[in-house]
Amino acid sequence: MILIKDGRVIDPKSGMDEPLDIIIRDGIIAGMGKFQKSDDYDTVIDARGKVVAPGLIDAHVHFRDPGFTYKEDLESGARAAAAGGYTTVVCMANTNPVVDCKEVLWDLRKRAASLPIRVLNAAAVTVGLKSQRLTDMEALKQAGAVGFTDDGIPIKNVQLVLEAMRKSKQLGVPLSFHEEDPDLVGSPGINAGKIAQAMGVEGASSLAEETLIARDCLLALKTGAIINIQHISSKVSVELIRMMKGLGARVYAEVTPQHFSLNEEAVLEKGTLAKVNPPLRTEEDRYALIQGLKDDVIDMIATDHAPHSREEKAKGIEEAPSGMIGLETALALGITYLVRKGHMTLPHLLEKMTVKPAELYQLDGGSLKVGARADLIVFDEREKWVAERFHSKSENSPFIGSELVGKIKYTICSGQVVYMDEEENHES
Repeated sequence: MILIKDGRVIDPKSGMDEPLDIIIRDGIIAGMGKFQKSDDYDTVIDARGKVVAPGLIDAHVHFRDPGFTYKEDLESGARAAAAGGYTTVVCMANTNPVVDCKEVLWDLRKRAASLPIRVLNAAAVTVGLKSQRLTDMEALKQAGAVGFTDDGIPIKNVQLVLEAMRKSKQLGVPLSFHEEDPDLVGSPGINAGKIAQAMGVEGASSLAEETLIARDCLLALKTGAIINIQHISSKVSVELIRMMKGLGARVYAEVTPQHFSLNEEAVLEKGTLAKVNPPLRTEEDRYALIQGLKDDVIDMIATDHAPHSREEKAKGIEEAPSGMIGLETALALGITYLVRKGHMTLPHLLEKMTVKPAELYQLDGGSLKVGARADLIVFDEREKWVAERFHSKSENSPFIGSELVGKIKYTICSGQVVYMDEEENHES
């Protein structure tokens, strides 16, 4: 039995924000109130001066398993997630083999059962991510898929997208879309503009993203399907989604911490570590993303955790793969660049990282209440730290060496402590 004592308990789903103690017994929250310490508790966590909140949920990660486990695997990804305060993550399907059949999904589900956190899977929309024919979506849902996405590869075939939306509506599951028309991308990972010109590359225009967002939001409006627009990056994208939501489209949108923290100039300083699809864009775009978070046009913060090896990222700017890790820095980036800058309150930030991803994927999580599964975090919203070492296999982060604010102290999943900050471990 665990007693979490004297924390600031924030539950964004209910609006709770008050000093409370929490008792955890048999994997569930058994009590919330004021309780005395006693020998009945196996563990007492002193949360004075700290925040207690629901475990974070990431709707968009790449654990590279199967097929690319030199970058990340289920075990290392789960450790990284726990260190970042995540108790649930949803893995994308662009592995090798692709998660496009029951057999691959069953293997992942079986291996995920022993992990310290909840690792879920989205299955592919199309067989082999080839945009030619749909997967057996019904069978994949029955096998455990929580949603469907060809993330990493946009689906060009509009008739296929329409068919997928009709099927997903029938099944009651969301579709998530990576929106970048390859015909409008000169070279991926760097915004088409002054920085790309300075580096001698063509870059990727925001138009590649915006045209597909407009298409898919219109299709969602007509079909009634629930869709998620992944990692939006431009001002126009925000306004398109705003308009489509206003018309009644059932659209969710996510933004990554890197897109609200950095702009295209980061590529000049950080090189390939700041190369990501879609690319970091202008300061005007970054500010628009923050405004979209503030007024809830953008529903979620998702990391798009994308590990790559040191050797891969050491290649030239055009040859190196796009993507960066993000699980272990996400909450701190939100506190540093959103809360401390006065753009958002801490409860509002936590809503984007708990309630909304749980809502999208219809998950049992994202809230604190008696009787609920004990998935929660304890963190210090004021502690400064430097991002240097990671639990991920990879270290492809542009935030290495950056001073951030907000430090995870404990992550508890199903009533078990799955991560403890080294300082807390030393003190105990």
